[in-house]
Amino acid sequence: MKNIPFSNLNRAATIKKVADEEFDLVVIGGGITGGGIALDAASRGLKVALVEKGDFASGTSSKSTKLIHGGLRYLKQFDFWLVKEVGSERAIVHKLAPHLVIPEKMLLPLIENGSYGKWLASIGLKVYDILAQVTGDDKRKMLEKKEALKIEPLLPKKILKGAGYYAEYRTDDARLTIENIKTSLQFGAVPLNYAEVTDFVYVDERVAGVKIKDGITGEDYEIKSKYVISAAGPWVDELRGKNNSKKGKQLHLTKGVHLVFPYEKLPVKHSVYFDVPDGRMMFAIPRGKITYVGTTDTNFNKDKDNVDIDLADAIYLLSAVNHMFPKINLEMKDIISSWAGLRPLIHEEGKSASELSRKDEIFTSNSGLISIAGGKLTGYRKMAERVVNRISKKIEEDGGAELKECATDKIPLCGNVDFKKAKHVKKYIDEIYSRLKPDGFTKHDAWFLVTNYGKQTETILDTYATLKDKDIYERMAKAELRFGIDFEMIQTPMDFFIRRTGRLYFDIESVRTLMEPILSEFKSIFELEDKQISEWREELLAQIDTHSNFTLDRV
Repeated sequence: MKNIPFSNLNRAATIKKVADEEFDLVVIGGGITGGGIALDAASRGLKVALVEKGDFASGTSSKSTKLIHGGLRYLKQFDFWLVKEVGSERAIVHKLAPHLVIPEKMLLPLIENGSYGKWLASIGLKVYDILAQVTGDDKRKMLEKKEALKIEPLLPKKILKGAGYYAEYRTDDARLTIENIKTSLQFGAVPLNYAEVTDFVYVDERVAGVKIKDGITGEDYEIKSKYVISAAGPWVDELRGKNNSKKGKQLHLTKGVHLVFPYEKLPVKHSVYFDVPDGRMMFAIPRGKITYVGTTDTNFNKDKDNVDIDLADAIYLLSAVNHMFPKINLEMKDIISSWAGLRPLIHEEGKSASELSRKDEIFTSNSGLISIAGGKLTGYRKMAERVVNRISKKIEEDGGAELKECATDKIPLCGNVDFKKAKHVKKYIDEIYSRLKPDGFTKHDAWFLVTNYGKQTETILDTYATLKDKDIYERMAKAELRFGIDFEMIQTPMDFFIRRTGRLYFDIESVRTLMEPILSEFKSIFELEDKQISEWREELLAQIDTHSNFTLDRV
């Protein structure tokens, strides 16, 4: 699969294309749902444009728990349909991108007076396996206390009664989003970041396009389109308001917070899905150099563009971790990074944040605007299929040709050239490590490249070989950046350090050490003035402080 140029270096030409032509469909929102819709619609033959007001995945889709998981907790709510759908989707998305959606074992500790008793956990996990069509070694096992402690010595010996041992899938949500969007290019889609929808275009009182303000130049333009889908996540209701169609069901935003610790501070051997004293459940997930924990689930009604983490969030998560892992005494100073995101759920009267359904919902306005909200990261592909089916039906009703059936379950995502299973990814990591080891790189470095880029690693290594920087990590980061600028529409250092590489969350020290070389590279490639570089430097420093500095002034 050849890399298709996808760059803001020729942004003017992209804008001219979207402004001059008429599209079958405009998708608003460059998160995982919008990216999935663009791929689905374009692969069925529609001419598609996608617009995102910030960077791709800059909202909810870079701030989840980063799991493609089956929603075990929904069994307790008897939501078997949701468990079956998202459980089945895990295997499909893994097949599409084995380097990005990676099977890993998960422990469910059974504790005294916990959410899951031994019988309920055993039956629940068995039903989970059946609904999700789990096979082979991934099937659940029930462990006695001694076996559980052998697998995870940090568990609370005094209150532990045993554990469930089953499989889930880890991912990088932002990478999964950008690979869906890039794959849509193969079918002619035209995605654009930093393009904010300010209003809709109407013909005979029907939505016939969108008005855009360019986030880079500040210029305004229009995109003409037969149909428009809003997949703007937490901003769906704002766009419904602009369309005068914010009636009936509305969004209920909840906040989810995650904290990041050095792995040596919380050295869990497996991901753990554990009880919190207030009755909720939480994850502790090891990932390379770090372990992260989350999440909270609280109502949110503040600025959606600035989702903060206050001291209460941090204390809640710290207390929960220290309760489940009594040998670990984590403190506020141990937090090295964090993130917080919003869930765009559908409001249900009388239900708390944790009780709200994770099902998606489609709204159609009288003027033809179609909006989709709710749902889970795991179910993004089926959400896209449902809403594109809705468009397909409208096209037929309007006298158009019948669209092809959804085929996104068979379209490999960028980066997956010939990976069939997880073992092929592991073999490729070993191969990359053997090639990089003589230069001084570690096995973790090879793992990082492959699990971010898959076979696109080859393009990055080709660039790495041409660079002359003495420091190998600066050289590799610059090669990654050039790949991101040429093929992933990177526009700012935040795009690079947060969404394309995850460094701010998973390796925050590298942001500090690589900041100046990367800023220098931006200045050279984009031919920027010192003023812009200074502004970005200040923004990066502010991001580092916001995500890692938890002190009393955050109350």
